[in-house]
Amino acid sequence: MPPVPSMTALHALRALTRLTISKPKPGLPFARPSRSFTTSPSPWMTLNQVRARPRQPKKARHAVSPALASLKRPEMKGVCLKVGITKPKKPNSGQRKTAKVRLSSGRVVSAYIPGEGHNVQQHSVVLVRGGRSQDCPGVRYHLVRGAFDLGGVPSRATSRSKYGTKKPKTD
Repeated sequence: MPPVPSMTALHALRALTRLTISKPKPGLPFARPSRSFTTSPSPWMTLNQVRARPRQPKKARHAVSPALASLKRPEMKGVCLKVGITKPKKPNSGQRKTAKVRLSSGRVVSAYIPGEGHNVQQHSVVLVRGGRSQDCPGVRYHLVRGAFDLGGVPSRATSRSKYGTKKPKTD
């Protein structure tokens, strides 16, 4: 005759065998335990990983244009302090036109002047938008052409038809 287990052993066995069983669907005679079959790794750390290095909170993503993002504004007015030329990063070469701008919030930022030619000089009032210049280190803003003292691109080619003008109808 097999030995009779004690009450504490029975309670422990019952606790181990408890599964999270989903409610049976109508038409099914039994309920299946809900288990996820996946090949992706579990997001939880193992006990040894926790002992070696405790869990770290995830770093927040930083804003591309922090001076505008902190105030939740798409553009901001500023005054040019200095206009100059920046050389781009390694594989590229050229002369990128940039300006140091004091924003209306008081922060001083470096902004890229897009397009060919510009009329920005010291003390010009300009409109600054977000968006970095990828090959210029430290330049996280663009100036808006045609706003305040910064004129539009004068040599911008206007679009024209390759096929000539439409002839007017004569009835």
